[in-house]
Amino acid sequence: IELHNLYVPAGGDIADPKANPKFAHKLRFLEELGGTEILPKATGARVLVGDLNVAPYENDVWSHKQLLDVVSHTPVETDLLKAAIASHGWVDALRKLYPEPQRVYTWWSYRNRDWKASDRGRRLDHIWVSPALADKVKAVYVLRDCRDWKQTSDHVPVVVDIAT
Repeated sequence: IELHNLYVPAGGDIADPKANPKFAHKLRFLEELGGTEILPKATGARVLVGDLNVAPYENDVWSHKQLLDVVSHTPVETDLLKAAIASHGWVDALRKLYPEPQRVYTWWSYRNRDWKASDRGRRLDHIWVSPALADKVKAVYVLRDCRDWKQTSDHVPVVVDIAT
């Protein structure tokens, strides 16, 4: 199995490419993913993992309507990420086993002290597999308990179990 680890820039806090150079950079990065070989084609036995900083589907965020203008869930970002997945033939392993409308999050803001009670998360961390591996995905785990560790990240690990 060939493993790829990808990081998409976060994009800052303002969802306006004219007012925010970080968001403009993120959008250019996402555009390049769909149109070039930066993102490998999903051929053979390939897995792509990473902090992609985009929650592409409605139930990848705690409130689709409230976050449409928030960096990580704007329509321009979600459309570009979905186009990159499709143009390169990847399969979203988590959504294969937990399809919409199931809510799944991998990130909760540090600004929210009681993250569990409010559960205002986003799914920013992804595992994609090539079609050759799609039927071999047996489980995907989001390790939410890690969010409570001392000096933890705002992201939690995501693990995939692939039958060999």
